[in-house]
Amino acid sequence: DIGTERYTFNFTIRDSPTYFINVQSWGREEYIRSLSESFRVGDCVTIENPLIQSKEAEREEKFSPVTPSGYKLLLSENHSVVKTSSCYDTDTRLLSLLHLPVKDPQDYYSLGDIVANGQSLHGRVLNVLAAVMAVSE
Repeated sequence: DIGTERYTFNFTIRDSPTYFINVQSWGREEYIRSLSESFRVGDCVTIENPLIQSKEAEREEKFSPVTPSGYKLLLSENHSVVKTSSCYDTDTRLLSLLHLPVKDPQDYYSLGDIVANGQSLHGRVLNVLAAVMAVSE
């Protein structure tokens, strides 16, 4: 509806060392808040009824991990469902994926690099490798 606020939540999923895909969701605040609170990094999820779309690499990969796929998954508030599951009990291979970065090890800057070279990096879009301690609004 024109004039209504929409919210977004994006994340990346993977099921092997080489295959991962970005997921994008749009909807009302209640839907996005509920979705974003329904799982955490490292949880196993099942995504039902996503829309598969071609991604616009120039536009989308600026703020999301570059993926080996030419597609993304789009979650619809009315049609898609994300369920958490205890898949580690049945597939321990997924545990080894928890600590694999989605970026090439040579394609990121550390926080120390940014502090040391901040002036020469001014205005550039960078990939940063850092540990997240907390996430909030």
